Amino acid sequence: MRVLEIASEATPFAKTGGLADVAGALPAALARLGCDVTLVIPGHREALARGLAIEPAGIGFDVPLGGRRVPARILRATVPGGHDALLIENAEFFDRHALYGDYADDAARWMFFARAATELAARLGAPYDIVHCHDWQAGLVPALLKILPPLVPAATRTVMTFHNMAYQGSFPASDMPLTGLDWRYFNWRQMECHDRVNLLKTGLVFADLVTTVSPTYEREIQTAPGGCGLEGVLATRSGTVAGIVNGIDTTAWDPHRDRHLPRPYGPDDALLGKQAARMALFSRLGSAPPDGRPVVAFVGRLAGQKGVGLVIDLLHRLAGSGRARFVVLGTGDAHWEGELQHAAEAYPGVIDVILGFDEGLAHLVQAAADMLLVPSLYEPCGLTQLYAQRYGSLPVVRATGGLVDTVVDVSPDTVRDGSASGFVFPHVDAGELERALIRALDAHADCDLWQGLVRQVMALDWSWESSAREYLRLFERTLAQPPLPVES
Repeated sequence: MRVLEIASEATPFAKTGGLADVAGALPAALARLGCDVTLVIPGHREALARGLAIEPAGIGFDVPLGGRRVPARILRATVPGGHDALLIENAEFFDRHALYGDYADDAARWMFFARAATELAARLGAPYDIVHCHDWQAGLVPALLKILPPLVPAATRTVMTFHNMAYQGSFPASDMPLTGLDWRYFNWRQMECHDRVNLLKTGLVFADLVTTVSPTYEREIQTAPGGCGLEGVLATRSGTVAGIVNGIDTTAWDPHRDRHLPRPYGPDDALLGKQAARMALFSRLGSAPPDGRPVVAFVGRLAGQKGVGLVIDLLHRLAGSGRARFVVLGTGDAHWEGELQHAAEAYPGVIDVILGFDEGLAHLVQAAADMLLVPSLYEPCGLTQLYAQRYGSLPVVRATGGLVDTVVDVSPDTVRDGSASGFVFPHVDAGELERALIRALDAHADCDLWQGLVRQVMALDWSWESSAREYLRLFERTLAQPPLPVES
């Protein structure tokens, strides 16, 4: 099976969040299952500055965009997973200090990317069976492949995966000509939403198959408020929407062989490995050495959606109790950054806050932590809780989205049957988060119980192989069915 993966970011080239992890790992996993996979991403400044082995592919062409023609030059890199990555280079659109930034020309940037990726698909030899598009930045691709004079064979199927319904790529109606499509497709059934061009809606309407990143999130987004205004669109596609939990890169995230850790460890020596990680972390931060108190961490974007407000309330509630030390690593909203800095200043030696993001430090914090806070208001899938389990840290999560699908609450029954894998609280409430963490701290005080829980979560298999097999089955099912018809 030939598969073309199209995404706006992917490791190891450029990353702002979980999409990059998925777009970096899924193609490699599909290749290991025997697929012929090619990844297409933009040639971001960040990607070209990383010193990776990227070379001209000998392919160049002009892309029509709103009455002008914009050049696209294709670069090639071989990824250590057995697949090719192609980067669409254009300095006007992608030579930016940040991948995203509410740029004034965002509509032109991403419509250019979609049109260039579509044109590229027709120039890469044998036709692709599946064109797999990720998030709104690639949402125009399924429409282009369905509507424009055939660039790819009719047998090719399109799959649209959305990682977060809140991000939709909505632009003024005046940007419709940039798509290259006739105005008749600007209607409430297809590309229009509240008198604007909506690229996520476009992908959801025109793709042959729609997927998202967990079964629970799949159910949540088919009603308000989870659908973020597109629940009606999803209701019309309910028979062709599937939820698949993301995997993680178990090579990059492996405490047995992690080069970021001072002492590799496994389930049988996790206590020693975590103690060494704590020593290294607090030394690096210039903080007091570990003193026996459990370490509670938060790693992620400092955004309201991630429950940062709940975390700040929790710090003020528990920092003075003497029961735990707290570490926060992340970057994001200036308001939350300021609130966290104030909390750290109020409780020196108890709260450490690291503003910014460093991949190696993220690994070290996960290894040093005993518990990881994931109090998201909503969470399509989430990867940080999977990394935590891999490193023997028990996640404390809110019952939403993929967190429900990956974390089983610790209770006498789940401890007995071996399914317990974290601590779950139901509602967006600081008091409930506090009670869930106190349950975790109480469990930590029981050494035998805690060590049993650590062994259980470290044995869980969140590798991409399992998720990739599910994608492969869906691809095969889609290829066996007639293509989705297009209303004109």
